[in-house]
Amino acid sequence: MHWLRVQPDDVVVDATIGLGGHSAALGSRLGSGGTLIGLDRDPEALRKAGTVLAGLACRVVIRQANFGECAALLAETGIGRANVIFADLGVNSEQLDDPARGFSFQADGPLDMRLDPDAPTQASDLVNRLSEKELGDLIYENAQEPASRKIARRIHEARRSGRIMTTGHLARLVCEAVGVDPSSRRSRIHPATRTFQALRIAVNDEMSALDRFLEAAPDLLHAGGRIGVISFHSGEDRRVKRDFLRRRGEGVYRIVTKKPVVADEPERDANPRSRSAKFRVAVREPAGEAWIAAGGAPEPDEGSDETGDES
Repeated sequence: MHWLRVQPDDVVVDATIGLGGHSAALGSRLGSGGTLIGLDRDPEALRKAGTVLAGLACRVVIRQANFGECAALLAETGIGRANVIFADLGVNSEQLDDPARGFSFQADGPLDMRLDPDAPTQASDLVNRLSEKELGDLIYENAQEPASRKIARRIHEARRSGRIMTTGHLARLVCEAVGVDPSSRRSRIHPATRTFQALRIAVNDEMSALDRFLEAAPDLLHAGGRIGVISFHSGEDRRVKRDFLRRRGEGVYRIVTKKPVVADEPERDANPRSRSAKFRVAVREPAGEAWIAAGGAPEPDEGSDETGDES
């Protein structure tokens, strides 16, 4: 709330509404003249979010859509531009904790991983269809898994005995490939964590959606409007950081988070899943469009909230 600075009459877009927690906090700052627009791919999450947001004073518009479709949704509502655009990437805890969704290896379930249950491709389709090389590339590119080739080879070998259809089966194969017993706790994270992450990203086309979201955002923000993104792994955070830095160089954004904002120790203790969250915020500069049209260079910003973060 401190970084996004919502005002009573603002238009706020929560591009990943989930169960409505962030939207409820953002919407509580809006008055009757404000508008909250929320989108998510999961229809069940949208149903629950609608209940959570029912008591807000502002106008609430909820749509089932990918966060990469923000531009189309704003055009549909006739609003055009927003004062705040926010995205919390990844999946929500309820999705992770439901074995039937197939996002987690904590309990055995179908190898699904679709955020939109009507999407055509499940994780099992990729695991059983891709070649060994394609699978290794996917695991490495989406999650920077150093053992991607070993894991892909073990999956390819196992497919000769039958299809891999459950989260438990896949998790066991990954552990075998890297030679780690997850119960030994030799590693801080489960050996299959990156493989599951890579498959989830591929199933839901998350990186392409993020690229579309970041590309469209400047044209969707009023001058002085803010964009905030919470990411949960290096691939997402790197894209956000590079986009913000590029836009700063073009005079389009001013970055206001010197370093990504992270959870403090009490929050990490209370909510372990917050330990990998990184929050970056930028402000839409009024002169950005004029600078681009003129082909000039932006004046240096002497403000105390400018960032030189390249980490």
